[in-house]
Amino acid sequence: MQQLKRFQVLRSLGFVFWLSLPLIGLVFWLGSGFVGDRILSYSRVTKKYLLADTQSARQMMKRVVAIEVKTIPQQGISRVNVKTSNSVLKTIVFEFPITDMSQLQATLSQELGLPRDRVKELIVEVGQ
Repeated sequence: MQQLKRFQVLRSLGFVFWLSLPLIGLVFWLGSGFVGDRILSYSRVTKKYLLADTQSARQMMKRVVAIEVKTIPQQGISRVNVKTSNSVLKTIVFEFPITDMSQLQATLSQELGLPRDRVKELIVEVGQ
């Protein structure tokens, strides 16, 4: 009878609830540790590669308005600012280890996806 009264007193204090909380926490902690170890030790060999949307980049490049070239022969580099009419991408900056204008035109033509004669039309040389 006295044990029953003690159990009722413990139950009224919420002892059963407070006693079960650490047990539930321990179960979640061990379970999440097990699941985490399984996920992290899983080796995933994938042959999928991220492909950039080169077509939209090429379309942006076709909106080229001007190409400013500044050659620095002492350092052996050329700095190129490509101005576009795209609202998102206003200016693209390149730096090439080329000082020869014909090589630079060929490289820019390849990089921008524009014909070489179009690149030649758009190039403006800027003084040092």
